[in-house]
Amino acid sequence: MDPETNFIFKRGSDPRVATCRGKLQNKRSKLNQEINKELRLRAGAENLFKATNNRKLKETVALELSFVNSNLQLLKEQLAELNSSVEIYQGESSEPVMPMIPLGLKETKEIDFAEPFKDFILEHYSEEGNKYTKAIADFMELRQAMRCPHRDSSGLSLLFQYYNQLYFVERRFFPPDRTLPIYFEWFDSLTGVPSSQRTVAFEKACVLFNLAALYTQMGAKQARGTAKGLDQAVDHFLRAAGSLGYLRDNFTNGPSIDLAQDMLNMLVHLMLAQARECLLEKLQLQSQEKRDVDIHFDLALEAQELSKRYEEVTQLMSPVSDYLPYSWASLCNVKSQHYAALGHASAAAGLSSASQGDSRADQLVSLASEAISDAEPKQRYPVLRAAYLNKASSCQEEAARLHRMCRELRAKSCLTRVLQAVSVSTEKDKELLPRTCSALAELVEPAKIPGKSKFSLRPTPPDFGQVPASDLFQGLGPLAVFSAKNRWSPPRTIQLHQRSGASGYGFSITTDSPTVVTNVQPNSLAQIGGMKEGDFIVAIDDVDVKWSSHEQVVNLIKAANSKLTLKIVTPTQKNKSKSKEPKLPSASSTVQQNQQQQNQQQKTQQQKTPSPGSGEKKLWNPFKKPQLEKTTSLNVILR
Repeated sequence: MDPETNFIFKRGSDPRVATCRGKLQNKRSKLNQEINKELRLRAGAENLFKATNNRKLKETVALELSFVNSNLQLLKEQLAELNSSVEIYQGESSEPVMPMIPLGLKETKEIDFAEPFKDFILEHYSEEGNKYTKAIADFMELRQAMRCPHRDSSGLSLLFQYYNQLYFVERRFFPPDRTLPIYFEWFDSLTGVPSSQRTVAFEKACVLFNLAALYTQMGAKQARGTAKGLDQAVDHFLRAAGSLGYLRDNFTNGPSIDLAQDMLNMLVHLMLAQARECLLEKLQLQSQEKRDVDIHFDLALEAQELSKRYEEVTQLMSPVSDYLPYSWASLCNVKSQHYAALGHASAAAGLSSASQGDSRADQLVSLASEAISDAEPKQRYPVLRAAYLNKASSCQEEAARLHRMCRELRAKSCLTRVLQAVSVSTEKDKELLPRTCSALAELVEPAKIPGKSKFSLRPTPPDFGQVPASDLFQGLGPLAVFSAKNRWSPPRTIQLHQRSGASGYGFSITTDSPTVVTNVQPNSLAQIGGMKEGDFIVAIDDVDVKWSSHEQVVNLIKAANSKLTLKIVTPTQKNKSKSKEPKLPSASSTVQQNQQQQNQQQKTQQQKTPSPGSGEKKLWNPFKKPQLEKTTSLNVILR
């Protein structure tokens, strides 16, 4: 902890540690750099092809372009294969379990904030930038650490801490009417294509994506052989869905594919489906010792619902299929068929355990096709059971076919074992059926299990207030006044010499942090010295009072006796830019408040001292197409 700023340092993971996840992320970083290089070569070759009229040169450039495009295709296939390496993120389990799909972290480049921040401090705040060298270094160290977070709660805290720190940095150094020469460059998690912007909102969006990605990795690594591990996996996937949903709802027209609306919407549904899958596994785990008729039918209903959800995810993947690993769509298709088969097998097990006249069993009989009416009443349950088992075998065969068609999935041994186990179990149950029932079952079309899932899952929005943040640059003054959007005159020094026997200097002050001059008497020492109503007192006799209370300022004035030296600034007209900012919650150094947002409540921290008339404002969203001014499109650089 820094004793001056109360800033708690959190460290990221060491990228040199040769963990499986670290190696995978290093490969991703190298691939991103190579893709960036090839994109630059292609852009240069395309420009040369357009500019030249020499036919021979055009042929040479066209040949070079074909090589570059081939290299790019190969690199993107390698990145897709990297994103298909889901088994590295899976947790340990004694029994084979279905693999989950985690997201890889977005990579970014290191940024030197020192010179731009120091120049802005000198220009805007009229202070020496070297006074804040330590604060700038702390911020850069925090950003460097969040590039490689640990895959645990400390990594989440690190991302939250940096995200909250961006709230202060954006308001201290990024005015709405112009941009600093700082480019935030991030690589797409799925395609490796770099995108660059000069807005802090883009940086926040990328941090939120990495927060969701980290939740998915933590959810995938849980030990799903225990109820506790399954509960944690459900929680992590729901939080990942909440972070992605928040990103989808608050950022539009993202410059990269992984921030596109269709992509984020698909990822939200994928995480919800994986959370529901963990709930089904928990229901199976808790009921494996004893399953009655109701448990079998409940399992069938939940498996049927899960199959439907994965089918929806597969449909949502269609618009963005060009940017996704082929194994993701294949795995979702396999899961949809697999859980459909599991639902049919569970329904068959329920019919096997049901006694004559069971309400749920009779309902299934009544919903089945008319062919079952040809069977005797006592044989209808066995016939319908055989029909469900036939349906389960059909779905399982389709799942096996889809599994064989994908090279990456064939290499997943855990997936192969799960599919084989269910197939063997279904065939054993079919062998126990009478031949007469099996023959009639060929004509019966079993119905879907009626009812709704008992689990209602909702994404858990990110709780930005769970990690407190302190303003590293609080020495510049209260943020409500001393921010990049406000303007004031350069500081000026006023010296007031009081005559012997005189009382007062002819001005009144009010409010805290900073102190405001509210009244200046005519022909007084204060007016002659140049003081005006509305001035801010920032220093008294070389003592900084921007954060001082009213009582402390009064005591300093009284202690000055007959000679008072003040440093004051005069606020000028506030910037009236109509630019909008994203609706992003943030943390302050002192007070935490609850903020109501659409369909969610999130803890946020507000500034300790609000300026007069200040209130909540809609923040600027640089991804949203502006209606009045085209300010953000110039800040996007796609290489």
